[in-house]
Amino acid sequence: MELRFGTRQSDSPWVDTVWTCTSEQVTEMTSVAGACWGLVFWKQDGRAYASITGPGTRTGTAPVPEGATFTGIDFAVGTSLRAMPTPALVDGGVELPDTTRRTFRLDGARWEIPGPDDAEALVERLVRAGVVVGDPLVAGVLLGHRPDVSVRTLERRFRAVTGLTRGAVRQIERARTAAGRLAAGEPATDVAAVLGYFDEPHLARALRRYVGRTAGQLHEGAGGAIGLDLDQRSTP
Repeated sequence: MELRFGTRQSDSPWVDTVWTCTSEQVTEMTSVAGACWGLVFWKQDGRAYASITGPGTRTGTAPVPEGATFTGIDFAVGTSLRAMPTPALVDGGVELPDTTRRTFRLDGARWEIPGPDDAEALVERLVRAGVVVGDPLVAGVLLGHRPDVSVRTLERRFRAVTGLTRGAVRQIERARTAAGRLAAGEPATDVAAVLGYFDEPHLARALRRYVGRTAGQLHEGAGGAIGLDLDQRSTP
């Protein structure tokens, strides 16, 4: 019983990753914290569905449609939907109504459901139509730029756009990377040192909060289905 993932990085500045997943005899999974919002499309028993997913600040247990196939687009941090502020999506999401086998409705218009190879083409259409927008200040900060605003102003803007603080984004991404390294067999002591954790207990707390697994479970592939492509997250 497992989730079979395939994940690729994107060259689009609007997209973090594009992923596919098949659920095989799985009805629930451990959800994992994530800094990105996304669009998810899936098919089950001949019907098609679409939803908007929000950033997640903690781990938990989530239902999984059994025998479903998924295509997902995780958008870059700093992007958002014109009609739905990202802070409203944190630790939640919205299933989109009126989805057919070929199209879905978003922001008052109908769009063709993408496959994993044409996800960026959909995103470009959404950007051109103003449905997906980006904040240049947040994007610049994520690239290491130092904007000419106060720290307080920057933090307020960052949270208004992403729904998260800069610190939360760093912590979530670091924990996800740690999970991938541990799943690949790296010792917990090495992972803690390379990723800047103070010690192994510090790493263990982060894994418990954001990933829902212990280092031992990740080493052994134990604990059941998990909503994270551990192979894809094995390097920083």
